[in-house]
Amino acid sequence: MAFTLPDLPYAHDALEAVGMSKETLEFHHDIHHKAYVDKLNELIAGTEWEGKSLEDIVTGTYQKGAVAQNGIFNNASQHWNHTQFWEMMAPESRMPSEVEAALKESFGSVEDFKKKFTEAGVGQFGSGWAWLVKKADGGLEITKTENGVNPLCFGQTALLGCDVWEHSYYIDFRNKRPVYLQNFLEKLVNWENVASRM
Repeated sequence: MAFTLPDLPYAHDALEAVGMSKETLEFHHDIHHKAYVDKLNELIAGTEWEGKSLEDIVTGTYQKGAVAQNGIFNNASQHWNHTQFWEMMAPESRMPSEVEAALKESFGSVEDFKKKFTEAGVGQFGSGWAWLVKKADGGLEITKTENGVNPLCFGQTALLGCDVWEHSYYIDFRNKRPVYLQNFLEKLVNWENVASRM
């Protein structure tokens, strides 16, 4: 069965008041994400990956690491990443007490978490992602990954991810990646979704 582009969990203009325009979502979701899905379906047709789950394709092609797998991995991982990303945002959200407590325990304070997460996103050279992950031992960690690489590749659970490819922020923030990341953490995160992943 072919992969399909998931609908956004909100209207295209639902995030405008909190810093992500309708134009950004139309380009990012309807064009960029759709291109990953379409290319993935094309590349896996007739291969060992056809019929596998998205997660199995991501981890399997990443582990193989062969040049022949790169196109499949890149498109599968970006399809997975973006599917999570849309769910990790909401027009409004408050941080549940269990998330606040976990962030304080792991990073000292919520503000320290936000500072370190922003630094990870800003410090990712070129295209990539910033993540809050739960490691196999249950501990929380802030990571950054290049291009489409994601926490699945390392046996981690993605709790929160922010896309720092330019197409995610250039329309609204131009080249101001730090401002985009700060706005993401202050206004866009669906903290209830983060809690559900913990």
